[in-house]
Amino acid sequence: MIVCALAVGTAACTRQSAPFADDATVAAVRYRDPGPAKLTLYTMVNNRSGAGAHTSLMINASERVIFDPAGSFWADIVPEQNDVLFGITPAVERAYRGSHARETHHVVVQELEVTPEQAEAAYRLARQMGPVPGAYCANYTAQLLQQIPGFSDIKVTFQPTKLADQFGSRPGAVTNRYYEKDDADLQKGLAANNAKLNQPG
Repeated sequence: MIVCALAVGTAACTRQSAPFADDATVAAVRYRDPGPAKLTLYTMVNNRSGAGAHTSLMINASERVIFDPAGSFWADIVPEQNDVLFGITPAVERAYRGSHARETHHVVVQELEVTPEQAEAAYRLARQMGPVPGAYCANYTAQLLQQIPGFSDIKVTFQPTKLADQFGSRPGAVTNRYYEKDDADLQKGLAANNAKLNQPG
């Protein structure tokens, strides 16, 4: 899911209601990336102001999911339960990232390899934390990280960019920025990427 907007100096995520997927639907799309156990923090940043607009966390554990608190991402093939998106194949990850990156915003992508135990702890926490109220995307993501063994020094914040600074300063974290020049309308990006995911083959 997507959108955190800045309001009165505080990151304010707004959410759209999404259908709660049943367990059979979630199990049918289960996917684990063959790479190492990893946490990937996404921070959506306003290109003009530099303000953080949304925070989410991809977790490669026993399966790969995205904890997308109070977000707005949707795709027909991506089931959701309580702000956790399932079936995060490489194509879905590209659609997720590409939907957020547009004329007005870019995505800071921060990857950190962790132990399988740390990844599984993050996965369990993500499945327990939602649904997240509006304006709490960075707050809940920071709370989740803080509870992972070895991450207790993470400070809880409402500001996506402040959380990104903390995450990016951890040893081994790799930071990249992803840009696209698509229409500023988020819904158009979501629809376009949904159409791509629905194409056969």
